[in-house]
Parts: sequence; structure tokens; C-alpha cells
Amino acid sequence: MGGSSIASRVEELATRACVEHGVELYHAEVAGPEGKPIIRIFIDKPEGVTHEDCSHVSHYLGTILEVEDFIHSPYTLEVSSPGLERGLYKLADYEKVVGHPAKLKSRTAINGQRNFRGRIIGVEGDKVVFEDVTSGRIQVPLSSIVKANLEIDVEAEFQRAKEREQAAKALDELTR
Repeated sequence: MGGSSIASRVEELATRACVEHGVELYHAEVAGPEGKPIIRIFIDKPEGVTHEDCSHVSHYLGTILEVEDFIHSPYTLEVSSPGLERGLYKLADYEKVVGHPAKLKSRTAINGQRNFRGRIIGVEGDKVVFEDVTSGRIQVPLSSIVKANLEIDVEAEFQRAKEREQAAKALDELTR
């Protein structure tokens, strides 16, 4: 079984495991050296992924992989949340995070530049529309994106947490 057929079979089985456990398969990949692959499964759900979610999907998928026995070498299975600075892989990933800060690396140069940092504006056809801090508005074909991740504005996150805390205190005082 070739590398891409292993990856597609892993994705198919991971999707099944995720459906069984009420989570979404965010991304699946088979990486690492041949002969000792690393199977990475990223799961998500609207309220966030718990350690138990990861554990349940890992045990379930691990059992299925052992029974199916199509990976003919030792492998490592990793199941986790995509995290706050999650990778972006499909056009749908970009559509979900329009307006968020991100960084992109393009296979080919656009306006003499391959690395971009800015904000996701949207998706047009098969292109990601991006507002780069250096180049302004650009369109990057999805097929040209080597790597893309959200970036977290730590200061803004601290401010939002502070506002939530203040709102909770105000509500608590009102209900006393």
C-alpha cells in the first residue's frame, strides 16, 4: 500500500472515529520517516476539545488501525486539538477564520515575497485573499500555500479574558 493510499485510509478511519465520538476531524496526516511513520490526527468541536476526547478517539482509532493492519511498520499515533495557532489546510479552514490574524508561506513569490503576515480577508474561488502588513491585499492560490497558521494576538486575548471576568463579577453582584 503506497504512502498516499495509507494517508487516505487513515483519514477515512479517523473520520469514522471522530463521528463515533462527536468530534470533527480537523486534519489528518502521515509524516515521519518511512518505516516509522507518525500518524497525526487533529480533532475539534465548537466548545473545544478535552483530554478525554483525545484519549477516546486515540484508543478507538488505535484499535481500528491494529485490526485493519494495513500499516506494515511500527508507527506512532498522536491525537490532539489543532490548537490556538492551528494550521490551515483547506479553503473551508480559511472561510471559518475570516478576519483573524495569520501567517502564510507561499511556494512561489508574490510581489517578490514568499512569507506573509497579516489578516485573512476571505476566499475567492481557489484563492485565499490576505491583507499582508507589507504587500497589502494579495490573493494566494491554495495550491501555492506551503504552510499557514493562525496567529494569536496575546494582548487582545488578555483583554477579552479581563472583560469576561469583569462581566462575570458584575453578574454575580446582581444576583446576590
